[in-house]
Amino acid sequence: MRHRMFVPSVFATLLLVVAASSFTEARPSAHHLVKFDVSGSGTGSGQGTSPFQILSDGTILGNYIDSGNVTHGFLRSPNGTIATFDAPGAGTGSGQGTFPAAVNSNLTVVGYYPDPSGVYHSFIRSPGGTFTKFDDPSAGTGAGKGTFASDINTNGLIAGTYSDSSGVWHGFLLSTGGRFLNFDDPSAGTGPGQGTGVSGTSGLTDTGAVAGSYTDSGNVVHGFLRSPAGTFSTIDPLGSVQTDVIGLSAIETVSGYYFDSTGSFHGFTSINGVTTSFDAPNSLDTTANNINPQGTTAGYYFDSSKLAHAYLRFTGGTFFEFSVPGAADTSAAFSNSSGQITGVYFDSNNASHGFVVE
Repeated sequence: MRHRMFVPSVFATLLLVVAASSFTEARPSAHHLVKFDVSGSGTGSGQGTSPFQILSDGTILGNYIDSGNVTHGFLRSPNGTIATFDAPGAGTGSGQGTFPAAVNSNLTVVGYYPDPSGVYHSFIRSPGGTFTKFDDPSAGTGAGKGTFASDINTNGLIAGTYSDSSGVWHGFLLSTGGRFLNFDDPSAGTGPGQGTGVSGTSGLTDTGAVAGSYTDSGNVVHGFLRSPAGTFSTIDPLGSVQTDVIGLSAIETVSGYYFDSTGSFHGFTSINGVTTSFDAPNSLDTTANNINPQGTTAGYYFDSSKLAHAYLRFTGGTFFEFSVPGAADTSAAFSNSSGQITGVYFDSNNASHGFVVE
């Protein structure tokens, strides 16, 4: 199983004011688990169904990989109906396809896709299914380069990352009026493969704060938080040799995971300059996939037998852990404000399947 089962950080994958009282932290109570697969999902290693976001109404966003290793997007409605989609112009070769990244409460989806030449473009999919393609004006136009949308907030503001003609990464914000604002962490490197990247799915708040990771000139990865005013703060837990930020809550609690000097990895949260490391109980290694607006982190940990189990970590530091019965590995991708959880489990063939805990 990979260290990263989903795509919460587009940058890391390609490289490697709301008051707190406005929210209540819901915890799963019924523990009713439903498994599901998208029709057309492949059953081989690295194929299958992978949900990674669940809205407050129970709508789930994810992708699936077919038997030809082509990726497609899907939305699963609260009643279990699944609608699949592909961006017009997306490549159809092995490793290509449509890569959704986030959906907002209006059911507008953003994501990206490579064209047949391997150049990446971003898309907006309206609630009615209409696609709009867009590219950052400064994005490179060679194979492997381009524009990668990673998140959309309730107001329609889009965040993402682009690779320029030299292979350097930069962050961007796209307004509803079509205006691009490009940005770089001041400490980011400027060589190929270096730069600034935005976390996927939960890397943007409704107030415009952005979280992500940057690679410095020495090829060391650090976390960052960019305030709505454009001020950057670096986030590196004590003992980290590589920090991967996977998102932030509505009150700008940043979450992620980091590697220490021994190669072990641990989860962390950071708010107002105070960073707290954590490990799931009984874990050998702990990582993170996403953090929801209420501050609940979802992820997985490895036990001493190197089997993966899912967890939620709540704002008070308590854990809820579980595994899908009969699964080889289980990972929680996201928890909504109602306490529902979505994620993936892997079978003995290393094919992925979706689940929702309701």
